Amino acid sequence: MSQTIAPDWIAVDWGTTNLRAFAMQGGAVLARAQSDDGMGRLQTEEFEPALLRLIGDWLTGGPVPVIACGMVGSRQGWVEAPYRSVPCTPLAETLTTAPTTQGLKVRVVSGLSQASPADVMRGEETQIAGFLHLNPGWDGVLCLPGTHTKWVHLSAGEVVSFQTFMSGELFALISDGSVLRHSLAEDGWENAAFDAAVSDAMAKPERFAARLFGLRADHLLHQTPAASTRAALSGFLIGAELAAARPYWLGQNVAILGTGDQARAYQSALRPQGVEAMLVDTERTTLAGLTAAYRNAKALT
Repeated sequence: MSQTIAPDWIAVDWGTTNLRAFAMQGGAVLARAQSDDGMGRLQTEEFEPALLRLIGDWLTGGPVPVIACGMVGSRQGWVEAPYRSVPCTPLAETLTTAPTTQGLKVRVVSGLSQASPADVMRGEETQIAGFLHLNPGWDGVLCLPGTHTKWVHLSAGEVVSFQTFMSGELFALISDGSVLRHSLAEDGWENAAFDAAVSDAMAKPERFAARLFGLRADHLLHQTPAASTRAALSGFLIGAELAAARPYWLGQNVAILGTGDQARAYQSALRPQGVEAMLVDTERTTLAGLTAAYRNAKALT
């Protein structure tokens, strides 16, 4: 007989491509569920059915509060949760309620915006709030690697400023749609090639585009291994990003939200610059942030 799950509330991390839900008892996880019903494949009226398909078995005792973050709160999502302008705390005191017809009470965390230079985030604010909850009093810079990597300056419990880099998306676009696709492996890695490319890009970021074509030429003329070319492409992209983001990480405490290959690549790239960044589990910070949002909302009801 399967165990009955009876959560106090449900935490939801709803991105563009995936939906993740957690049955919660206070701050403890009772169960996890995931689907590919991301924001990008749903119309407004499809969000509630998609969520119910995933969490329906947890609602045998009736509806419980749902706290959601991510692209579910975008203009193309279930309900638009207005951006909050920095500098500000990562979480607002109030949340945006999504329209429902099946008795659910779903509230969505707002993203953050920056007027100049123009920038926005959704979902990362919840991870930031969770990080601060787990590391009270921490001042410094967070790096949140991903398709769109973000560098975030934190001080006195507030997000002071942030900047987004499309390095991850550029890697995917170049790998799949450029001439370099013929020279890249789908996996494999060479640390020396990555380190050399980071160093080169940081020293001469203006040569970035030329260095990329050089990867193709090296493969054709010198049979450079595809795994080495893949690592070098990542190194050039991350190195150019670090050169541009220098005001964020130079002389700062730095934490990287992530523990996978991409996060370790950023950690490795920063180390020769004298920055020993700590890696932080993203699920833990996301759940800590959603738990803080749930407790804030509960205190206001």
